[in-house]
Amino acid sequence: MNSVNGMRFPANNRLQRLCGALLPLLLLSACSMGTMVVRGTQTILDSSVVAMNRETDLDLARAAIPANLKLLEGMLVEDPGNRTLRLYAAEGFYGYAYGFVELEDRERAKQLYRRCYEHAHLALAQSGVSLDPEASPENELEAAVAGAGKAAVPALFWSASCLGNWINLNRDNPAGIAELSSTAILMRRVLELDETFYYGGAHLFFGVYYGGRSPLFGGDFERSEQHFRRAHEINREQLLLVDLLYAEYLARQRLDRDAFHTRLTRILESPVNLNPDLALINSIARQRAGILIKSEDDWF
Repeated sequence: MNSVNGMRFPANNRLQRLCGALLPLLLLSACSMGTMVVRGTQTILDSSVVAMNRETDLDLARAAIPANLKLLEGMLVEDPGNRTLRLYAAEGFYGYAYGFVELEDRERAKQLYRRCYEHAHLALAQSGVSLDPEASPENELEAAVAGAGKAAVPALFWSASCLGNWINLNRDNPAGIAELSSTAILMRRVLELDETFYYGGAHLFFGVYYGGRSPLFGGDFERSEQHFRRAHEINREQLLLVDLLYAEYLARQRLDRDAFHTRLTRILESPVNLNPDLALINSIARQRAGILIKSEDDWF
């Protein structure tokens, strides 16, 4: 028996009270353990992304990326509100679809871009833009996006990029083409907030947006040229994707064979160590440039 202020309690009663007080804390700890582990490995994940971006062996990258994507989705099961993981997943699905699937299996690439967009869209909602870019009227979407701050730039960028590439592979779907203006609304806000994000990626988007269509259908070759030029300035001509997309979209639309050939040749002759942090995307650009230049006689 124990006494407190003259009152006597059985010892086992005190033990029960102590356990009752600790039980909620133990349950809370158990429920959050997975989240704690995920967040504790964040720096390792950051380094893994850097290492993948520096990879020059495309076969090794192609084999490794799917497992990394499933790891990311598993981590998101434990921590679904983790915006950083959502953005890594969106970027990963985009890169895998563009670099390794799109030219071989368009239907599968569509599905991968869709998954890319689903992750990016969730990150966009977590960034304060809760409207659905695919379903919202343009004026409402513009108002919502106008309120987004700089912290929303990655989610805006990847939402527009993933949805834009999905639309590009669904050009036979009029509803999909109509959604292209929604992606432009998102990407214009990126330009306003941080035009340098992802090596000037928003300028690349608009280079394709204006250069990949005839002026009769909303294209504007001069604006496309300006955006490609600005992207080159931002990344100091170290991102080979600029020349690749210029040749594939703007030069082909203009029927400018000299520009097409010159841009692709520049990619193929570029040094492997042009920029170590861009090694993977530059290797993908070289591979695609080699495929494009073989079709030059068919297009001009």
